[in-house]
Amino acid sequence: MSSNTTAAHGAVRPAPPPKYSTGIAKVVNSALYRYTLGAAVETRIGRLVLLAGVPLVWLLMLHVGPIYQMLKISLLSHYPVQPGMESHYTLANYAVFFSESLYFTPLVRSFIFAAVSTAITLVVVYPVAYYVAKIVRPEGRSKALLLLLVPFWAGELIRTFSVIMLLANRGAVNVLLREIGMIDRPIPLLYTPFSLGFGMIYLVCLYMLLPLYSAIEKIPSPLLDAAADLGAGPFTRFRRIILPLSRDGIVSGCCLVFLTCIGVFATPLLLGGPTTALFPETISSFFHGSSDKWPVGAAFSMLMLVTSLFTAALFMRIVGGSKRRAI
Repeated sequence: MSSNTTAAHGAVRPAPPPKYSTGIAKVVNSALYRYTLGAAVETRIGRLVLLAGVPLVWLLMLHVGPIYQMLKISLLSHYPVQPGMESHYTLANYAVFFSESLYFTPLVRSFIFAAVSTAITLVVVYPVAYYVAKIVRPEGRSKALLLLLVPFWAGELIRTFSVIMLLANRGAVNVLLREIGMIDRPIPLLYTPFSLGFGMIYLVCLYMLLPLYSAIEKIPSPLLDAAADLGAGPFTRFRRIILPLSRDGIVSGCCLVFLTCIGVFATPLLLGGPTTALFPETISSFFHGSSDKWPVGAAFSMLMLVTSLFTAALFMRIVGGSKRRAI
């Protein structure tokens, strides 16, 4: 009897079912997989190449590649090169910007417009991000963010035309003001710096909202409660705790909004006027003309890219470089 029991306990249990489904198991056990992808994942270098390969190809082909091509065109004397014409490398295309003062004004206007729009976006969006991150209950934050993201499911042109319908002479704003008796004739809101700034802030506020929400949500609520118990008022808690601890979100959001505003093209054409011409419109004129001005437009594009990245890096260095104590 004991021998039977021992034999029963010593019996080999059936193997557990495979972790993969039948189709995946066939692929993993195939010779093609073992000698290709399977062999690559066996080594540390192979896994690293597989993980970094796709992002690296994406970065080189869709980011570095176009910038390199634009830089190459900016150094050519002629492009596109016509039959029987020779092109050589030159810096004359960059000299065009410094030889005419009329090109300097749109660039400065673009930087001022982007900086002001970024500052206003930060002031407008920060309370919204704080409300969603700290006031709304945790179970309702996803729904609140979803409601805020719904308008951004539409394309840029659709949202721009919605701003036009809102600010037009017969738009919702003028109709409302006329119905309540505040105006007798429509207020010209379109094709002004106001309409351009309003539309731009509406288009880019998402890039400010998400970094701010992520940074503010990580601030420990017990830290704010402890500061309140020690006698710190709302302004003191904001200045000494909330603002320093949300600095990373402020820097990220401001850089995203600034770089987006500095290079926007379609919105100024639809919402701006003759006094709000920005530098991207100047660049586009060299590519749309019938004359051979592509190298000049490429040179202007590289100048705007370098100056905007330098400005963003300087801002990150000044605002986000030093770490201050929260309290």
